[in-house]
Amino acid sequence: METSGTGVYVVVPCYNEEGAVLRGVVTSLLAAGHEVVLVDDGSREPALSAVSGLPVHCLRHAVNLGQGAALQTGMSYCRRLNARAVIHFDADGQHEVADIPKLLSALSGGADVALGSRFLPGSGATGLPRGRRVLLRVARLVNGVLTGLWLTDAHNGLRALNARALERIELHENRMAHATEILEQMRRAGLRVVEVPVTVRYTAYSRGKGQRWSGAVTILLDWLMNRLMR
Repeated sequence: METSGTGVYVVVPCYNEEGAVLRGVVTSLLAAGHEVVLVDDGSREPALSAVSGLPVHCLRHAVNLGQGAALQTGMSYCRRLNARAVIHFDADGQHEVADIPKLLSALSGGADVALGSRFLPGSGATGLPRGRRVLLRVARLVNGVLTGLWLTDAHNGLRALNARALERIELHENRMAHATEILEQMRRAGLRVVEVPVTVRYTAYSRGKGQRWSGAVTILLDWLMNRLMR
């Protein structure tokens, strides 16, 4: 499944990203022939300035709502464009553009959703701090208990969804709890989910923007509270 001219869009949520990093991510996606939907989640300096002159779909929240809200804005936009598939791709430079064809191949092979995993054979997680590895293992167990989907990885922002999945997923968790909510929605909708080995490159920059133990607790509490209030 190619992206050029076939209704496949790469949704990149961003918030206060360093301009050079963001432009580098978007440029690498465009160079590979992908169509980019950039969702600026109320950054102090609008992301449009970092990608000035580049052929991207640029959406912006007037205020910061959270990554879940940014992804949903991007997905809703892609639905209006009758997208055949959508890729979720982080803006901090930790994902590999070369992994996107593997995700799309999984969709072509019959999956509704392809989730990137940094812990499958053939995958990689360069520079992954030991504490982050432990946190991801705990998150994997929590996700399995809460959603019924037992995966090898948790909170990996690299995903691919086909049109069927795009139609059935509607995120309500505005912030990072969306990473658990989306799994629950996949299971409830009966979507065919597969994991694909991908490489995640941790730099000092991306590590500084990642989740910490306190943030993980907040995510869990947000998810539980919002679930009780529905």
